[in-house]
Amino acid sequence: MKSLEEQLKIIKKGTLDIINEEELIKKLEKSIKENKPLKIKLGLDPSAPDIHLGHTVVLRKLKQLQDLGHEIIIIIGDFTGKIGDPTGKSRMRKFLSDEEVLQNAKTYEEQVFKILDKEKTTIKFNSEWLSKLTFGDVLKLTASTTVARMLEREDFKLRFENQRPIYLNEFFYPLMQAFDSTAIKADIEFGGTDQRFNLLSGRNLQKEIGEEPQIVIMMPLIEGLDGKNKMSKTLGNYIGIYESAKSKYQKVMEIPDELIVKYYTLLTDVDDEKIKEVEAKLKDESVNPRDIKMDLAREIVSLYHTEEEVEQAEERFKMIFQMGQKPKDMDAVNVSKEDFDLISTVVDKGLVSSKSEFRRLLLQGGIKINDKKITMEKDLPKEGEIVVQVGKKKFMKIIVS
Repeated sequence: MKSLEEQLKIIKKGTLDIINEEELIKKLEKSIKENKPLKIKLGLDPSAPDIHLGHTVVLRKLKQLQDLGHEIIIIIGDFTGKIGDPTGKSRMRKFLSDEEVLQNAKTYEEQVFKILDKEKTTIKFNSEWLSKLTFGDVLKLTASTTVARMLEREDFKLRFENQRPIYLNEFFYPLMQAFDSTAIKADIEFGGTDQRFNLLSGRNLQKEIGEEPQIVIMMPLIEGLDGKNKMSKTLGNYIGIYESAKSKYQKVMEIPDELIVKYYTLLTDVDDEKIKEVEAKLKDESVNPRDIKMDLAREIVSLYHTEEEVEQAEERFKMIFQMGQKPKDMDAVNVSKEDFDLISTVVDKGLVSSKSEFRRLLLQGGIKINDKKITMEKDLPKEGEIVVQVGKKKFMKIIVS
């Protein structure tokens, strides 16, 4: 194992808050002395099937601890996932079926191993212990907290003040997540800053039952492509783990310049010296931030794709955005003349989100057909080979026969 100082440096890099550091040092000292790895917990709520780069901030930190020799335990909340984490929600989330939860959980399991070492990671489902609790056990669990404490949560507090319903089952979510920590005797639990209440619930419950409390380490939330809101699939400002290399590269190039350093720090493996170098370049007016961003895109994409795929993604970006050419690998679709409707086809293939968005872009001059700007719906072609361009970056070929 590495020394205490080396481990602390690695753990603290990029973290936002540690509760508390003195206890963490004691745990690390004991771990080194006894040559016994710490149990590091991360809970995943399988209410959504896709992991994006925002999720990888925590996963990458877990990989660093895994490389230090500690035991990583991923708890997939197949039981809690039926409720769904109420954090940040203004109303109760809909219940998921067993089939939905298990399908999402399976997808999560596959995706986390894009970052973590499968052979050194323990995956557990919390139904293993939560489904065995008796009603008496549940009552005992509820006695470990109070309604007043639950209402300290910002989301519950706002709903209470605005007279919106808070259902009792939602109060159980942080309690069940806390019970997960006692079930595996977690030494450290990781999460985002939005998970603060839930993470501390585990620490408090461990204290209540006489266990050594876990250390809570919170990682910063990372903004999405809009530079304002947390990366989210719902908001459409995300970069997905399973997206193609060309899509990831292109999306990284869209982030505001203000996020460059944060993305380098939290989403790549570059060292502190490189980050200082990037900060210096961004202050140098002779350096184009686009060039720094291209290096960032390479760093991020290379973590998930081959060098050949990275090269192709970069070449494609240069072709479209720097030379104004059409990509050679644009998606193509064949449709019959009888059933053809250009707007419906473009919407179905995901170039735009709706017919109304297409019509709005059409009026604004944001649509090109075969290199010609079209602004009237009546001028849209109805046959032949059609290349549709939406904005500067979205292309598709439609072959009508």
